[in-house]
Amino acid sequence: MTAAQPAPQADPLQSLLQRLQQLEPTLRTHSRAAEQQKQLAAPVVQALREAGFYRLFRPRSLGGFGLDPVTEFQVAEKLAAIDAAAAWNVQVCNAGELYGGWFSEAAAAEVFGSADAIIAGSFYPRRRAEATREGYLISGTTPFNSNCHGADWLMGVAEVFEDNKAGMDAEGNPRVLLTLVPMRECRIQQNWNTMGMCGTGSHDVHIDRVFCPSSRAVPFTPGVAPPPAYDNPLTRMAIWATKGAHAAVALGVAQAAVDDLVELGGKVPAYTDASISSRPRVQFRLAQAEGKLASARTFFHHAYQQAWRTLQTRGVLSLQDKAQCQLACTTAVSNAAEAVDLVHTCVGTSGIRREHAFEKYFRDIHVITQHAFVNEARLEAVGQ
Repeated sequence: MTAAQPAPQADPLQSLLQRLQQLEPTLRTHSRAAEQQKQLAAPVVQALREAGFYRLFRPRSLGGFGLDPVTEFQVAEKLAAIDAAAAWNVQVCNAGELYGGWFSEAAAAEVFGSADAIIAGSFYPRRRAEATREGYLISGTTPFNSNCHGADWLMGVAEVFEDNKAGMDAEGNPRVLLTLVPMRECRIQQNWNTMGMCGTGSHDVHIDRVFCPSSRAVPFTPGVAPPPAYDNPLTRMAIWATKGAHAAVALGVAQAAVDDLVELGGKVPAYTDASISSRPRVQFRLAQAEGKLASARTFFHHAYQQAWRTLQTRGVLSLQDKAQCQLACTTAVSNAAEAVDLVHTCVGTSGIRREHAFEKYFRDIHVITQHAFVNEARLEAVGQ
């Protein structure tokens, strides 16, 4: 598929899984280097770009696959089972695609119309937007900009200032813009020093009075009238699809841990005479891990299938729909972490040696559990 061609209609899931199978050697070859360098290797970014993984949610009219959420989550989970950092960055970019509907048709075509475009960004804290005659000068620093090294555009949120005074709307609220600036005009601060998910390169990014034309600095308010390409249920799902994107990665990490435990089953640990697979305790915990994953995945997909149907028929999600999506996402991440922990208790010293991936699964999953969109604190709002 060339860069300008839209994705094929026939069975996109199988098509993408076949592409992923072809990419797997490249992903695995560069995984450890990404951890050390705190960013995805350039060959990985390019391979994912050429295979279309950064435009899974992009409308077909702009050269994307236009996938529904559950199909996209299935692809992301399989990718995460191979390389969690690559999957995370793919998901961040695809989540950014959901906000194309806030921009004009011309601006959406400029940024999202290029098959090569990769989006990164962070929405908080808000940046500063100094109003000028033709646009805004954007300034500020935001953390957690996953994939900033591989991105072409940086998305963010900024508050308007006019003559050094905060701009207010008719109701007395701060004027808030959704902005897009070229990544080449931003400065990356190399400070992504974490125990896991190191390869995402989620560094701070600083912007210093970078000009952003009005076409790429638009009011960030609900109820926008999207251009034709984005007038669809996916645009109206927005933040809820973003949350789901993170949960899919957690499920992939946990499934990889379970699969690796099964593969390790023949190992006979030191000072013992019984293989791992023959131990009742291991068999019990493996079953627990599989059960936690299967139940979380089923609930997760069910909640999003329901939300998708609701958006297709009613065009808006109810509070109950949103609560179900949040509960499904946080449950998926929590269960995934529990599954990885169960695996870790079964593998002995294989769980601490770099020759195996168990220690990486452990580190990665516990970083994901801390994300603001899917951590356990979100359950308070659901229960409320």
